[in-house]
Amino acid sequence: MLPRWSRAISQFSRAYSLRNTRIGRHLCTFSCRDYFAVAPSVDHSTEKDYNSKLQVNLNKMFWSKPQSLALAPDSPLRIEEPQYDGIQRFLLKLMLFYSKQSTSIRGANVIYRRVIHQIDRPAIYDVFSLEKTFKSTFALLVIHMWLCLRRLKQEGKEGVELGQYLYEIYNHDLELRVSKAGVNLLLTKWMKDLEKIFYGNIVAYDAAMLPEAGQDELQTVIWRNVFSDDGTSLPNDAALLPVQAMCRYVRRESNCLSLTDKDAVFSGNFTFTPLENTKADKEGS
Repeated sequence: MLPRWSRAISQFSRAYSLRNTRIGRHLCTFSCRDYFAVAPSVDHSTEKDYNSKLQVNLNKMFWSKPQSLALAPDSPLRIEEPQYDGIQRFLLKLMLFYSKQSTSIRGANVIYRRVIHQIDRPAIYDVFSLEKTFKSTFALLVIHMWLCLRRLKQEGKEGVELGQYLYEIYNHDLELRVSKAGVNLLLTKWMKDLEKIFYGNIVAYDAAMLPEAGQDELQTVIWRNVFSDDGTSLPNDAALLPVQAMCRYVRRESNCLSLTDKDAVFSGNFTFTPLENTKADKEGS
């Protein structure tokens, strides 16, 4: 079987080997233009008031030194592998419960739960002044999936294999979300279109993180994929602060995940930086 995530890896390799960040710009433009062929209707006005929900001082956010996101050993958020003894353990071994594949699937499920915990809570929309729509949720889901897949890829073949399971879990959840959004007819077409957007986005994000990428490349990609409703190239003045803050957030989370040890990442015993606490950092503080 050639899983879809393996196809994404080949695209990653091409993105890294081609030393031209225009690839990222092209793919980002493709994804943003094609999005509205599949996303539910939203307000496409370019004059959105991005500051209407601003509750924090965005200029002060996400400048702190990156640190590991691994959960402490005594954290109540940790999810440990179930331990069985005696006949139960023997039977579970026969059922391949402790096989590498089963263990990886359980780890991928926990990783995806961490992603969902971050993108389904109100805080991330409040902090970045986003309206919670299918479009914005999908865009944030892709970013956090990319962050996880990027970190797993650092562990070589083993990480890529775990990323395959994570992608399949994501794909199943996305199909449920599309159905819940009211799409029953042409569901297969929707999923194919969203798959193209997913691959286009993650290659664009990877290209924007290359050392030779332009200083504002990631900011431009985030604007097009997350904030812009009409495919414009640059954020308008009203959106600049939230876009810049999300750019810092993405870079910091990527660095934090790189500092997170393999065991924590593979078991899902890490957590993205909580955004609820940022509300205490009021404007003018």
